This record gives sequence, structure tokens and C-alpha cells, in this order.
Amino acid sequence: MRSKILEERVRRVRVLFKELGYRLTRDGESPEEYTAAISNKEGIVGGVFLDAESRFLELGYTFSFSSSLSRYLKTRLEEVLRVCYEFGCYPNIQNNMGEIAISLFSKIYFSGLNYYSLKDSLKDFRSCVDLVTGVLDIDGEESDVEEDEDL
Repeated sequence: MRSKILEERVRRVRVLFKELGYRLTRDGESPEEYTAAISNKEGIVGGVFLDAESRFLELGYTFSFSSSLSRYLKTRLEEVLRVCYEFGCYPNIQNNMGEIAISLFSKIYFSGLNYYSLKDSLKDFRSCVDLVTGVLDIDGEESDVEEDEDL
């Protein structure tokens, strides 16, 4: 049984995303949290996470790489951090089980969540993801990619 607070937050978030032209597709079931993929006509644009104990709506997007690309990724981290700062997002980097995951996040307080704040936050979040995608583009930099396990 989901808490009343989480139920109301999920309802509110679904309505706002729908008004903005996005669809939420539920990822999993849990009475204390809600996760869903965010999509529009162009495809999936990220994920959303709500927790019964948190005061935030969290947006997220994850890039995944083989750990053999660690040297290449190290050369890009400063630019990734600059882009995240520019758009008010923050990164998380994990290196485990032969994979490096770089996740980008944005948070919005529920107390300030409305159509315009979500619209602006989504615009900045999508811009951040688009620019980081370009920064991390391997196809344009294949000759620089070397194997290294140090990240």
C-alpha cells in the first residue's frame, strides 16, 4: 500500500508531465517509491524518481561505458562537470563490474513544483543531457580511445 503523500505526488507529477506533452511509463512497483521513464514523440528523454521520504522530484539520465574507456572518459570529465554546472544538474560516476556509469540528475522541490518550474527544469535537463552526449561522443574521437582501468 502506497502512502497518501506519495500517491498525491505521483498524481501531481503525472498530470504536469502530461500537460507538457510527456508520458511516464512506470518502471517498477514499490510502496515507498515511484520510478518511471519519461518519453515524448521523439523517444525516451530520461527517468523520474519519487520517494515517499524525499521532498524532491528527481530527473535522471545515465550513460554507460565499458571500463576499458576510462582514460577517454577522464579527458572528458571536466567538460561534463562544466555542462552540468551550467544547467543546474549534477553528475554521479560509478565504476563497477567492468562498467562505468555516468548519471546526470536534476531535482525540483515539491513545494515549488508547478507547470512552469517543471517545464524550465526539463528544458535545462534535456539541454544538459544533449550537450553531455556530445562531450562523451566516442564516434568523433575514436583515435583517442585507449584502454585503461584507472577510473
